[in-house]
Amino acid sequence: MAAASPLYTQLKAAEPFFLLAGPNVIESEEHILRMAKHIKDIATKVGLPLVFKSSFDKANRTSSKSFRGPGMAEGLKILEKVKVAYDLPIVTDVHESSQCEAVGKVADIIQIPAFLCRQTDLLVAAAQTGKIINIKKGQFCAPSVMENSAEKIRLAGNPNVMVCERGTMFGYSKKLDGGGVASGGLRELIPCIARTAVAVGVDGIFMEVHDDPLSAPVDGPTQWPLRHLEELLEELIVIARVTKGKQRFQIDLTPYSD
Repeated sequence: MAAASPLYTQLKAAEPFFLLAGPNVIESEEHILRMAKHIKDIATKVGLPLVFKSSFDKANRTSSKSFRGPGMAEGLKILEKVKVAYDLPIVTDVHESSQCEAVGKVADIIQIPAFLCRQTDLLVAAAQTGKIINIKKGQFCAPSVMENSAEKIRLAGNPNVMVCERGTMFGYSKKLDGGGVASGGLRELIPCIARTAVAVGVDGIFMEVHDDPLSAPVDGPTQWPLRHLEELLEELIVIARVTKGKQRFQIDLTPYSD
């Protein structure tokens, strides 16, 4: 089995935690570059290691009418520009095994969406890139299921695997949106979830951030406003530094989105 990557080692040792953050989906090159600059400035100011996140394709949409993003080819070009311009590691998600090789040439962390967390071929293809693999726990899965998903990565020869607590869904969480169907969200729960997470000692926080969530084309209700990011992170750092617990996982602060 290969050795852990330098970035994986850095994130594992991060104190008090690391941050994966960015807009839910790539809306435009200008918007992504601007968001990357602002989020990096904030992360640097508060002293947190940052991995910039955005999706080139939101394949798992509630409605076929939903905005999905620019697609893989254009999206990876934009993420590459972010990586070069701001010297930031990148995390983005894949939905098909055929995407992994190309995504692995740009992304430092390949994310497996929650609804695909048990897809063996996808997990193995991602693992074979040698990049860090971040598996989001399916909302329908017991935590113990993730042991098997992580083991699939390791058995493919890649020790660089992270597991992201995605939460659990019960019942209905959809709402009408302009005549279609969209996922709902409760942005006001993000600080509560975050405080709880850092209090029990998570390794990292996954947070979707937007400068104007009300105008976001995808999952606006689950994205944290950029203008409040620094204040929230400062509070979380204070809580994290006084906690005694230490677990090896991260938590996703996007309640009830796809």
